[in-house]
Amino acid sequence: MQTQDRVIVNQTAAAIAASQQYLLSIQNPAGYWWAELESNVTITAETVLLHKIWGTDITRPLHKVEAYLRQQQRNHGGWELFYGDGGELSTSVEAYMALRLLGVPNTDPAMIQARTFILQRGGISKTRIFTKLHLALIGCYDWRGLPSLPAWVMLLPPAFPFNIYEMSSWARSSTVPLLIVFDRKPVFITDPAINLDELYAEGVDQVQFALPRNGDWTDLFITLDHGFKLAESLNLLPFRQEGINAAEKWILERQEATGDWGGIIPAMLNSLLALRCLDYDASDPIVERGLKAVDNFAIETEDSYRVQPCVSPVWDTAWVIRALVDSGFTPDHPAIVKAGEWLLDQQILDYGDWNVKNRQGKPGAWAFEFDNRFYPDVDDSAVVVMALHQAKLPNEKLKHAAIARAVNWIASMQCKPGGWAAFDLDNDQDWLNAVPYGDLKAMIDPNTADVTARVLEMLGAGNLAIDPDNLARAIAYIINEQEPEGCWFGRWGVNYIYGTSGVLSALALIDPLKYQLNIKRGAAWLVSCQNPDGGWGETCRSYDDPSLKGQGTSTASQTAWALIGLIAAGEATGELADHTLEKGINFLLTTQQPDGTWYEADFTGTGFPSHFYLKYHMYQQYFPLIALGRYQSVLDNGEWGNKS
Repeated sequence: MQTQDRVIVNQTAAAIAASQQYLLSIQNPAGYWWAELESNVTITAETVLLHKIWGTDITRPLHKVEAYLRQQQRNHGGWELFYGDGGELSTSVEAYMALRLLGVPNTDPAMIQARTFILQRGGISKTRIFTKLHLALIGCYDWRGLPSLPAWVMLLPPAFPFNIYEMSSWARSSTVPLLIVFDRKPVFITDPAINLDELYAEGVDQVQFALPRNGDWTDLFITLDHGFKLAESLNLLPFRQEGINAAEKWILERQEATGDWGGIIPAMLNSLLALRCLDYDASDPIVERGLKAVDNFAIETEDSYRVQPCVSPVWDTAWVIRALVDSGFTPDHPAIVKAGEWLLDQQILDYGDWNVKNRQGKPGAWAFEFDNRFYPDVDDSAVVVMALHQAKLPNEKLKHAAIARAVNWIASMQCKPGGWAAFDLDNDQDWLNAVPYGDLKAMIDPNTADVTARVLEMLGAGNLAIDPDNLARAIAYIINEQEPEGCWFGRWGVNYIYGTSGVLSALALIDPLKYQLNIKRGAAWLVSCQNPDGGWGETCRSYDDPSLKGQGTSTASQTAWALIGLIAAGEATGELADHTLEKGINFLLTTQQPDGTWYEADFTGTGFPSHFYLKYHMYQQYFPLIALGRYQSVLDNGEWGNKS
């Protein structure tokens, strides 16, 4: 071994040890890992609004939200959808609203700056539907400008071409409560009472409270909406009360014992708004539990208060197990055992909403959060299976039975095109994204390359089997999804770097010889995207502009994804891009902090492409450790090939 290689070996070993030690230091005594899941400020702003509507703001430290919002305001006056995006209109309007509800006068210098930013971008009239909804709740927008949501939709049976189960799980759990809210069209009085007339660029007297037309076939929905509004005004909506009753029952049935709904803040806030519209009292146990669940998503510091959109303990724990074992921990290390047993306890053995369209599957999956028994998902379940496979637990028989149950459930969730979606089976009626209410373009949950890749990787890593014909369908689907450049789309992580890494990891384990050309093309694309500093990065803007695929400031997580994909491709083809790997590893080594951590400001997680992004604070820790660990294995095994 040459001196330079010894230096790399030693530096890599030291970085691995430092990262491992950090992760051990933050493991919860119960066995899990969990770090902040950061989004934009709208989640916190909407939580302020909720408490103002319920009158529960005085029992929460919401005064600290002001400091948080001021901290998040950028020099241009607005607030961002993702780090460095230049500011986003709807996000900024909601932050402005929250500050006004917290008593900040519109003459405050920060508000003047924000108002200028907002007006330059068209003001309230140009915001998204959900921003207008929140403003309408307090009289700052007119309900006439919002689409109708007839409550009788609740009564459509699953066999009907459209019903609530044709919406994605997140859209469903957020929309059912809004059927009640949109029916009641409340205007709540808050303390302080506010108006936001100053945020209408055309002047509040000139506002046209109407849904925008697109000049294409989707304008049919505007015509239908006019019909629904007329029926509402004449009180001619059929089965209105029956629909409201069904929605209320649905909400109550899906509340967890801990108060959560759907494991996500939008579903929780909307459910509480629906109960408020139905005149529930704040002291009602259902409401108290719901509000406490929202509190549990909050992060309070000495001088700030913010709310996460979701929490990710199952996801984080499974990935940390994989990182620690990949980087040299023994499968029976006490930390691994404790985490593995915690994961076993989280397996969901109840039927959930998925069962409506999947009548064959039996429970046995995992969810993302602490409590979300109605909405387990394929991606989490596949990662947990891989983590458990790597762990050696005291009760191996139970572990293998849990894995078998999960694999059977995942197999039953395969969609008709051959891939897997996150939460549901064949949830792919794309026309739903064209309805006025669906302006976030997130109404459905179709199969995607990244989730499908995770399932295939699980099968290969665990030497697990599904029906051969279904496996062939899955591989055909994922091969067909390869982009002309050689990359794959990332639905749940930013973006093509994430998708390509996942698919390469899968194909390398499933049938590397048969798919060598696809693997080589994917690896070549990753090599072509490497930044001069040795790292990889990709902006969230690549969802809107395909020319930005694989382009962006280098981050620890995206660099790790690229390295993981390249190492998998190299092991599959026998051609490791040594120089490329060394540069990437050196980026991780030189950006690691003294305490063994990495830091990145960028958002590399995806909620809804183009509309909602996430920063998983653990991504910058466990993915680099996985990359370093697998690189260390390459060094140990002497797998050096193509010098590129």
